[in-house]
Amino acid sequence: MNIFAYMFQDRKANRKNFKGQLVLFMFRVAQLINRSMITKVIFFPYLMFYRFFVEWSLGIELPRKLTAGKGLIIYHGQALVVNQGVIIGENCVLRNSVTIGHKKLADGTFTRCPRLGNNIDVGANVCIIGDVAIGDNVIIGAGAVVIKDIPANSIAVGNPARVLEGRSVLT
Repeated sequence: MNIFAYMFQDRKANRKNFKGQLVLFMFRVAQLINRSMITKVIFFPYLMFYRFFVEWSLGIELPRKLTAGKGLIIYHGQALVVNQGVIIGENCVLRNSVTIGHKKLADGTFTRCPRLGNNIDVGANVCIIGDVAIGDNVIIGAGAVVIKDIPANSIAVGNPARVLEGRSVLT
């Protein structure tokens, strides 16, 4: 994939969502800069501007070290917090007030970060914390707190999140 295709890979998915397009474009540029120490030094002012504008002004924490597949969609990104160790698959949707990250254990260590598959739809005010894996084609309802793995092709709701039996994304 060439550099321009990489930088604009989320544009089509965020059609009619200028804020999402802008944030994800800036995020992809920051990811490109982060690949080399030389580019990090040369483009240090951009990295600081990215952090100030996206994190402090818009309230969206998408670290430049985050692994995210193409087609990421951000709807109403205010208060969106994603840990840099999280892995997000392709064509995922993140809404406002979503928190995705690791959990601190009693001994002071941290768990691994969550891993989201492809085609995940995360509702508003969702918390996904700890070493969890979320399969492909999953819908997570608004306000859910995910602390356990969610199988592919399912719908999860509640606090703590539970998979709705007899319900599938495919049906």
